[in-house]
Amino acid sequence: MGSINAVGVQNSGRRYLPTMDQGAEGRSPNQYLVPLTTRVNSRDCLEVGGCDVTELIQQFGSPLYILDEETLRATCRQYQAAFQRHYLGQYQVLYASKAWNCLAVCAIVHSEGLGIDIVSGGELFTALQAGVSPGKLYLHGNNKSEEELRLAIENGCKIVVDNWHELKTLVDLGGDNPNIQNPIRILIRLTPGIECHTHEYIRTGHLDSKFGFDPNELDAVFRFISQHPQLECCGLHAHIGSQIFELQPHSDLGTVMVQWFSKAAQYGLPVQELNIGGGLGICYTEADDPPSIDAWVQVVSQAITSACQENQIPLPKLLCEPGRSLIGTACVTAYTLGSQKTVPDIRTYVTVDGGMSDNPRPITYQSVYRAVVANRMSAPCTETVTIAGKHCESGDILIKEANLPKTEPSDILVVLNTGAYNYSMASNYNRLPRPAAVLVNQGEANIILQRESYQDLIRQDCLPERLR
Repeated sequence: MGSINAVGVQNSGRRYLPTMDQGAEGRSPNQYLVPLTTRVNSRDCLEVGGCDVTELIQQFGSPLYILDEETLRATCRQYQAAFQRHYLGQYQVLYASKAWNCLAVCAIVHSEGLGIDIVSGGELFTALQAGVSPGKLYLHGNNKSEEELRLAIENGCKIVVDNWHELKTLVDLGGDNPNIQNPIRILIRLTPGIECHTHEYIRTGHLDSKFGFDPNELDAVFRFISQHPQLECCGLHAHIGSQIFELQPHSDLGTVMVQWFSKAAQYGLPVQELNIGGGLGICYTEADDPPSIDAWVQVVSQAITSACQENQIPLPKLLCEPGRSLIGTACVTAYTLGSQKTVPDIRTYVTVDGGMSDNPRPITYQSVYRAVVANRMSAPCTETVTIAGKHCESGDILIKEANLPKTEPSDILVVLNTGAYNYSMASNYNRLPRPAAVLVNQGEANIILQRESYQDLIRQDCLPERLR
């Protein structure tokens, strides 16, 4: 069984196949293009989790999300180990489940000791059904409904409050809900005004953002909470964005948050938690060079420790919310190639049996991915093609310039690093059923999301009698 350099045996000059030695000096999964268990077998086919990808397609159909359990668990453990090394206070790693929320993923991260960041009643319900402790659930969102707030309150979840409307709604709910015997535990989300180099749609820390209170409102917010015993402010939250390769903005965020933290004591609030959000990027192509998990944790830990020493306050309980960097590398998506079209002197289109309905990130964020032909891994890359989806949309392009071997219809194309925001943002555009997802581990593959059927597509449709 051979290992894979870069993303196959394609010549990149940089090595992206992880080794099993992932200590403080080793690379972390977010820095690779492939899951930890990736191999090329004796049939020259791609393997993930000990499973031949071409055989998975034969068994479970195409397209198919393939999630490597070992990579997901190893990444959870690296975050935990990094905090043990670098932070002397208490800490809690939370999985930002908007990246991919389903029963199996929630159960895995929970079993590794992580809490979960949720942003809707549906994500909350899924996490509870997966057995996650309510005390490790943190509900986010800039426009939570009363139903979502009640669900969180009655189950004992913490609520990250985003605005005045929500704060006042919680006061009302706390006053008229007989199921509430204790104060509602909340964190306050603030917008730190820290810019970072990432796509404008996933920057959330700059002042012109729909998320969070303006820091200038902090005194008024603390004063309001101190006057309402229904609320218990146990922490502060901020998040500067997603897919970030810079470390300095995260260091700056920690310093700013400690300054806010020290102000809470002036109002007698029991603030003990600082949630610094997430945002660490992953490697989608050979050109990407994100920091390691260990480096990221070290920077934020040192920033907060230094700021606490300077302000002479105890270390808070430190929370973070990685999503993409936890699960992005752990998954690949396998497609079956179909039609091809060559536009002379311009480009060749190669079409897959999915597209923007199972991966909307390229059309939404102009995201770039890397792909391999899973059934001929040793074939040299001789062509540059455009990988197009099957949707009735000109913009349904997965990869504009993919370096691949010469391909044929029925080849299996695998797009790498599709664990974050692929299934979670999937749709039924053009009434395509959403793909299945399998969890692979040591040669075993288990369905974790059933492939939708045509009957599923019309399950919620209602046809008035007069139209029959």
